[in-house]
Amino acid sequence: MKSYLLIVHLWLWTSLAYGQIREVPLEPEMATGSFRQQLVNSSKMMVVTPNTDASKTALAILKKGGTAVDAAIAAAIMLTLTEPNASGIGGGGFLIHYNAATQKLSAYDGRETAPAQVDPKQFLLANGNAMPFVEARVSGKAVGTPGLLRLLELSHQQHGKLPWADLVQPTIDLANTGFLPSTRLQQLIRQDPHLRNNPAAKLYFFDSQGQPHPPQYQLKNPKLAKVLSDIAISGSQAFYSGPLAHQIISAVQNDVLPGSLQLSDLSNYQVKTREIFCGKYQSWKICGMPPPSSGTITILQILALLEQKNIHQYQPNSWQTIHLFSEAGKLAYADRDAYIADPDFIRIPSKELLEQTYIQNRSQLIQMNQSLPKAVAGKPANLQTQYAPDQLTEEFGTSHLSIIDQQGNQVSLTTTIESQFGSRIMVEGFFLNNQLTDFSFQPNLAGLPIANRIEANKRPRSSMAPLIILNESGQAVMTIGSAGGSNIINFVAKTLLGLFHWNLNIQEAIALPNFGNRNQETELEVSGFWKDIAPELEKRGHQIKYVDYPSGTQGIMKSPTPILRENTALSRFQNNQLFGAADPRRLGLAIGE
Repeated sequence: MKSYLLIVHLWLWTSLAYGQIREVPLEPEMATGSFRQQLVNSSKMMVVTPNTDASKTALAILKKGGTAVDAAIAAAIMLTLTEPNASGIGGGGFLIHYNAATQKLSAYDGRETAPAQVDPKQFLLANGNAMPFVEARVSGKAVGTPGLLRLLELSHQQHGKLPWADLVQPTIDLANTGFLPSTRLQQLIRQDPHLRNNPAAKLYFFDSQGQPHPPQYQLKNPKLAKVLSDIAISGSQAFYSGPLAHQIISAVQNDVLPGSLQLSDLSNYQVKTREIFCGKYQSWKICGMPPPSSGTITILQILALLEQKNIHQYQPNSWQTIHLFSEAGKLAYADRDAYIADPDFIRIPSKELLEQTYIQNRSQLIQMNQSLPKAVAGKPANLQTQYAPDQLTEEFGTSHLSIIDQQGNQVSLTTTIESQFGSRIMVEGFFLNNQLTDFSFQPNLAGLPIANRIEANKRPRSSMAPLIILNESGQAVMTIGSAGGSNIINFVAKTLLGLFHWNLNIQEAIALPNFGNRNQETELEVSGFWKDIAPELEKRGHQIKYVDYPSGTQGIMKSPTPILRENTALSRFQNNQLFGAADPRRLGLAIGE
């Protein structure tokens, strides 16, 4: 294990693929290298977000006596300003909350919705074929009804303590005085091919010559400050009605490829409180969002399949681990693509997909010496309708934050505007999402309906997986989640395996090179330990694809847990310590007190 940990630490400092040919896939959010991150511990409270300003703002809220929800709200609004490529008030999200006093978990669905007047064929060409994805995602057609502000407002009403305006004010102040964009944001601005096409974005991010501002240039966003000032006074109503709502609708309907969003879509939007979805893995209870998120179910299915194959007996830097993980991923993603969508529109066999006999039967398809061809969905019990598979990637433009307050309350929040800078439509200092491209462009395939087809007022399937993990006593001991589109599932599942089986602390588990299979190629992070592993995988029929992985996994673990007791490097810490970790692939910050 010591030699393996050395590999992990070396990987943090290198971007070499050990002589392998680098393939650069077209990803919705670009990779910008890796950065050094260290495990952070504290005794009272902890915040981990993908941005320094957001983390510091959230910690300041906690120190003022705010709750985990208060801090999450302040951080999420700050990300609208400081990480506009990934999330913001023009998008949506999922929030999981743990109340330490009652040990109760709550799930808030602030996912965007399709407009009531949406055309089910809006992403189809005249010949019936799907329009190019790149064209669709940078258009008004892609904009769904944003849900984030209503999500934050409802969670504040139920779990907040400080005044709403106090949570919005830090971003108002920074938007007016100016902030220094992170090196990652500066890189994305330089590399994005679409930002200059939007007049508002061009004016904000570029100089009069159309060139990106120099590295030390302080970005000021007075338009966003004005919007947030109204929201601080009037709450989300200032966003969903009035002058700003009219501006949003105008921007969408007057785009080159206009969308069908109406004022009534904004005014009628409602957050849904859903029943938390939990599953057991060994002694742990893993809890997260139910559908329309596919994240929790698919992670649990991957782990259950791997448990059948005794994954614990293999080290992470072995071909056996990568092979088994990839094969389990093929099967789980096949089920996800067929059966998971908005539960208000279809019946989803959520529990049946994790039923023990079903998992045992599916696991028998995994062989050690031969990779599966493309997997097909299984037939879980009580299946009422057969659906065609829908294989879409989604929401790389995503942020995750994890927070634990002094009372032990926890938040796991994943928020997104979908792809990098969303639709690239900027309204009053923030970007609108392009979440409707998370729906299947085709409503049917081979005579069967696609569960995730676009329909009026429907929420697109997501892979976001904000999780809170409980111990045997029902106490929350971990909050974790990630950015990364449909690969969020693999990123989080890999991290959990590192914690549960490989004696890694949470920072090491997150930093572990990413790998997995989404029922396509077996994807290996370009900066990985694949020199001896890749040939073994190829012998067994794996089609290898080397990719950059701009994951954004953030998490906090709480002691005492069996994991921390077994990790000798952490044995010096006393009970009731918090351990926070930020993904080295993004410029996040774990900070506590």
